[in-house]
Amino acid sequence: MKITSVDLTVTAVRRSQYPTDNKPEFLLVGRSNVGKSSFINTIINRKNFARTSSNPGKTQTINFYLVNDSFYLVDAPGYGFANIGKSKKKKFGLMMEDYMTNRPNLKQVFLLVDFRHKPSSDDVMMYDYLKYYNIPVTIVATKADKVGVSSHQKHRNQILDQLELVLGNDFVLFSNVTKQGKDEIHEKIERTI
Repeated sequence: MKITSVDLTVTAVRRSQYPTDNKPEFLLVGRSNVGKSSFINTIINRKNFARTSSNPGKTQTINFYLVNDSFYLVDAPGYGFANIGKSKKKKFGLMMEDYMTNRPNLKQVFLLVDFRHKPSSDDVMMYDYLKYYNIPVTIVATKADKVGVSSHQKHRNQILDQLELVLGNDFVLFSNVTKQGKDEIHEKIERTI
């Protein structure tokens, strides 16, 4: 896939603000420090288009990145970050629930998990939620370059066992450093659109 254009076209906090052009949408979800911005930058071949931050929990809106004028990468607020208040957490939760269950444009979710660690209870809860609503999911194990090759199978099994991956959902090892997994994600998007 050749990326020719990318625009952050919409930042939304409610349904009335979502794009209305009916293009396919690919949602990114994961913990606040899992590397969603780095994932976006790698996928779209840009260095700092999606802002990375040393302060987890920075994304507080649903951000719609229009790619090649043909589909959206949708960046959601990270979950599992302790420094935001309960009312804001609840607001994020309701915003995400509304988007995931009522958005016909949503074609695929990329659930990002840190390859170095067991999935958190929040990761498991998110995956269970997506399974319950039959939303197609690709598990993207980020930071794969930080795990020695000899330990890959062990870490992979740990994630798959913890999440109880269902048939039809994919698992992709990903690294924004080595670009591992980038082509697989591109192919997944191309097949879906």
